[in-house]
Amino acid sequence: MILPKIPIGNYVESSVYWIELHFGWFLDFISDFLDIVITGLKDFLMFFPPLVFMLLFAALAYFTGKKNLKLVAGTFAGLLLIENMELWDLSMETLALVLSSAILALIIGIPVGILSAKSEVLNHIIRPVLDLMQTMPSFVYLIPALIFFGLGNVPGMIATVVFAMPPAIRLTDLGVRQIPKELVEVADAFGSTPWQKLVKVELPVALPTIMAGVNQCIMLALSMVVIAAMIGARGLGYQVLFGIQRVDIGLGFEAGLGIVIIAVVLDRLTQHLSPR
Repeated sequence: MILPKIPIGNYVESSVYWIELHFGWFLDFISDFLDIVITGLKDFLMFFPPLVFMLLFAALAYFTGKKNLKLVAGTFAGLLLIENMELWDLSMETLALVLSSAILALIIGIPVGILSAKSEVLNHIIRPVLDLMQTMPSFVYLIPALIFFGLGNVPGMIATVVFAMPPAIRLTDLGVRQIPKELVEVADAFGSTPWQKLVKVELPVALPTIMAGVNQCIMLALSMVVIAAMIGARGLGYQVLFGIQRVDIGLGFEAGLGIVIIAVVLDRLTQHLSPR
């Protein structure tokens, strides 16, 4: 070895434990708040009887899909199959974790993407960070989440947010940058304020690209929720993990099929929400 080894791992480990020691109270506050959000959303989803929930989702597919009856029938049949496999409660837990994680990732990611498109300095700073977030193995996110927040849904949500956020930032940045300069010049000529220009010109034009980022964010959140079962996140992912541990092929396949159905339904709905 030409040079002595740089103890990067030791530095990271020391930093993590320093944060836990000095900001543990703040992490506990975040954990309690996110737990309330996840539990509240899960209770809201489970408040509806399965048949009522299926009809509501089918109606949502009908209106968002521009009266596409195939989408409506597929949505209803998929949710009916989940209920038939007796995976409804676990599916609602998974859906609550996916939606809460995706919403938090979008709340952070879309504004950061807009700022990145407006500032070259921020763009140059954030680009390598996004590269790191997207190339880092997903299992690595579980380690600090587990240290900071323990076992359960909250660390799973934190890891999911970090994993699912980069597409929202990148595609928002791309959508704002691709706006024709002529439109921006027209807005400036009419004396628009920066806020008016953003809300009435830039965001509407960039919306299809932003919605593609929303779609990718939700899909990545769903994939990460399964992996997060390794640190105690409940739902279908935990059922898949349980099937693997017991080598129960049927149990794992049914839970995996439920995840696929939820993924396809969410993917189709978000695709049809995007303006052409």
